Amino acid sequence: MAASSKLPPFDPADPLGIDDLLEPEDLAVRATVRAWAADRVVPYVAQWYEDGELPGIRELARELGGIGALGMSLTGYGCAGASAVQYGLACLELEAADSGIRSLVSVQGSLAMYAIHRFGSEAQKQDWLPRMAAGDVIGCFGLTEPDHGSDPAAMRTYAKRDGGDWVLNGRKMWITNGSVAGVAVVWAQTEEGIRGFAVPTDSDGFSAPEIKHKWSLRASVTSELVLDDVRLPADAVLPEVVGLKGPLSCLSHARYGIVWGAMGAARSCFETAVDYAKSREQFGRPIGGFQLTQAKLADMAVELHKGILLAHHLGRRMDAGRLRPEQVSFGKLNNVREAIEICRTARTILGANGISLEYPVMRHATNLESVLTYEGTVEMHQLVLGKALTGLDAFR
Repeated sequence: MAASSKLPPFDPADPLGIDDLLEPEDLAVRATVRAWAADRVVPYVAQWYEDGELPGIRELARELGGIGALGMSLTGYGCAGASAVQYGLACLELEAADSGIRSLVSVQGSLAMYAIHRFGSEAQKQDWLPRMAAGDVIGCFGLTEPDHGSDPAAMRTYAKRDGGDWVLNGRKMWITNGSVAGVAVVWAQTEEGIRGFAVPTDSDGFSAPEIKHKWSLRASVTSELVLDDVRLPADAVLPEVVGLKGPLSCLSHARYGIVWGAMGAARSCFETAVDYAKSREQFGRPIGGFQLTQAKLADMAVELHKGILLAHHLGRRMDAGRLRPEQVSFGKLNNVREAIEICRTARTILGANGISLEYPVMRHATNLESVLTYEGTVEMHQLVLGKALTGLDAFR
């Protein structure tokens, strides 16, 4: 009988051995993004969050462009051409630092750049994408409106032809990167159906007042977009799509990044809870030695690594061209919901210290309250899955 091979040691940071599924290139991407976040975000983000600002966002964007993180799963035009799994790993590491930083990258790459890359003209791609990939131009994505969030088909922003030009009027709300963007991808009703436009933000009639008094995603730029008779040339329209399938396909790509990113926030809280439980003493010994604390940590680890495994599976399907929108909804619904629960459980382990910005737990928890509802609320993803499971449409 052949001698049994020696089992590898148990790794508390990777209890399921998921890293065995990753290629050396995947690990290199993860290490690069993790090192950047540890150097440029983690030491400062608590103060940014407390101040409610993201200082130096343009410099951060150029640095992210320098490591290939902007539009990284797109090909050509200065983009990295990374795999879906590599992009997901980057989102996880960025959100482990802060959801606002991951949102900056997601909106830039998975929404604004993705829309231009997939639906734009060759001239639009050549004009915008290389500068956006480098971080020299920041983009935003205007779909949600003050009165129409989960029902984009009812949007009121309208684009009307005037001779050879387009004239846009309307408002968009809760727009990440809005007030610092150089280009806004804006979706509007037209006589032909919903169309997308690449709008230079220095256009007359365009403004982006920043939204203040947020208690979530505070280390992030969030704005309203106001379009008041914004006149654009005919070639500003994205020529390759008409209808809601344009913006919805962009959202699906961005939601995929959230599936990974939410696990980054959860991992940060879980690791904080483990470290705290091993060092915090009560009744003469570390609280990590008590059964109830260990039960919490075990449950947190199970949901965290199940979520990472789910994200990895969806990434492999995306790389194979087999990822369906319903499967993305499955991932976002599960992973964000479980990430919030992990954060809340971590807060209980830290006790009163859990609400302090000395630790990342409450910051991640409040950020995830936004992640839970943007790019599809819980209810929308439940109904997407409900329709897929039953064949019956409950949206209307």
